[in-house]
Amino acid sequence: DKSYTQAGQVTDHLRTHTGEKPYQCYQCDNAFTNKTGILNHFRVHSGKKPFPCSQCDMAILQNGSYKMHMRTHTGDKPYKCSKCHKAFLLKRGLISHMMVHSGYKPYQCNHCGIFYEYK
Repeated sequence: DKSYTQAGQVTDHLRTHTGEKPYQCYQCDNAFTNKTGILNHFRVHSGKKPFPCSQCDMAILQNGSYKMHMRTHTGDKPYKCSKCHKAFLLKRGLISHMMVHSGYKPYQCNHCGIFYEYK
């Protein structure tokens, strides 16, 4: 159910289904589905961290990671549980938390067979 404003975005998205990664790093074995991915990856090799934190001495490699880092300073937790209103810094924290309400316990003890929640 995804739609895009540019044809190139559709092409990039289709690669997530085909596994095609035409943008190969010339310095290591990593490959990427789109040009943005490879350009961001080049920073790993160059050591450039163009997003300095204004609150601490940390410098961040990518803009998205910078935004998440800033939440540690602001206390912003944008992902809220609709059942108990507990808030989370990261979306994956909320997804994991929702298992508490659903009763879904995907992790089983190899010794006794009891299922446990991962918190």
